[in-house]
Amino acid sequence: MLGLRGVTVSYGSLVAVSDVDLAVGDGEVVALLGPSGCGKSTLLRAVAGLVPASGSVTWDGSDLAGVPVHRRGFGLVFQDGQLFPHRDVAGNVAFGLRMHGVDREARRKRVDELLELVGLAGYQRRRVTELSGGEQQRVALARALAPRPRLVLLDEPLSALDRALREQLAVDLARLLREAGATALVVTHDHDEAFTLADRVAVMRAGRIVQVGPPGEVWRSPVDVETARFLGCGKVLGAERALSVFRGSSVFGVGARVGLRASALRVDPGGAVVAEVLERVHRRDHVRLLVVVEGDEFEAVAPVASAPEVGDRVRLAVDPDGVAVIG
Repeated sequence: MLGLRGVTVSYGSLVAVSDVDLAVGDGEVVALLGPSGCGKSTLLRAVAGLVPASGSVTWDGSDLAGVPVHRRGFGLVFQDGQLFPHRDVAGNVAFGLRMHGVDREARRKRVDELLELVGLAGYQRRRVTELSGGEQQRVALARALAPRPRLVLLDEPLSALDRALREQLAVDLARLLREAGATALVVTHDHDEAFTLADRVAVMRAGRIVQVGPPGEVWRSPVDVETARFLGCGKVLGAERALSVFRGSSVFGVGARVGLRASALRVDPGGAVVAEVLERVHRRDHVRLLVVVEGDEFEAVAPVASAPEVGDRVRLAVDPDGVAVIG
C-alpha cells in the first residue's frame, strides 16, 4: 500500500504541493484530479522520487526516502509515452524486463501476453514511429506493466489524444488496470477520465487535496462551491432559491446549496418548471439551451430531433444526475 503523510514540495518560495495525506490500497486505482497548475503532476513525481519532497512517502509502511527512482518498483507512464524510437514495439515493452535480468524466452512470453492485453497482438516487430498516438500509449502502458510493478504512476496518459480516442482509451485503460490487478495513481484534469478510471478520486486545488471519495460521491456531493464549479456546475443556488424555482423538487436537500450542471434541466412536456428559450446550440447528441426561469437564466438540454426554437415557452423536468448537493 502507498502512504503519503504531510508531503510538501517547494521550489524556493513557491509551494507546489502542501501537506498532502493520501493512501492507495493494493489493487486500487486512485485519480488525482484538478485543474492545470494545481500540483497533481508534482505530487506524482514526488511519489516516483523524481523531485525532492518533505513529509513521508511509504510502501507497506517502509519509508522510501533515499530510495532511487529505479529501485522503488514503480512503473511510469507519461503524457507523450516517451517510447524509445530506435526500438520496435517488442523492444520497448521488454526494456524493463531486460533491466531486471529476465531471460529471453520469459521476456518473449511476457511481451506477447501484454500486447494481447492492450489489444496490439502481432505488433511485436512494428516500429513505434509508425504507430498512432493511441497505439503508442498502449505500448507505453504495456512497457510500464511488464516488470509487474507494485505501483503504476500515470501522468495525464491520454491528454495528448483527441476527444473521441481519449474516451475510448479511458474505458480500455480502466479494463487493463483491473485485469492486470494493478495498483495505480493517475493524474488527470478531465473528470470524465478520472471517474472512468478510478475507484476513488482525490480532488486537488492549489497544492492541496480538498476531497477524496468514490467517483459517484464526489460527483453528487462536491465539498465546496469551487469544487462544484470545477466538476461542471455552472450554476449554484442557495437552498431556498432552488426550492422556489423548482417547485420544491425532492432532488434538493433542505438547507444545502445546489450546483446545477447543463444536464440538470431537460425539456419534458410533463415538467413542473416553465421557461422561455433564449439561445440554442447544437451539440453532438443533444441541443444545449439557455432558458430563463422566474427572471433567472439556466442551461438546459433537449433532444436534437425535437428541440424548441428561440422564443418558445417550454416545460422542464429536473434530472437528478445533473444536480450536486454542495458540502
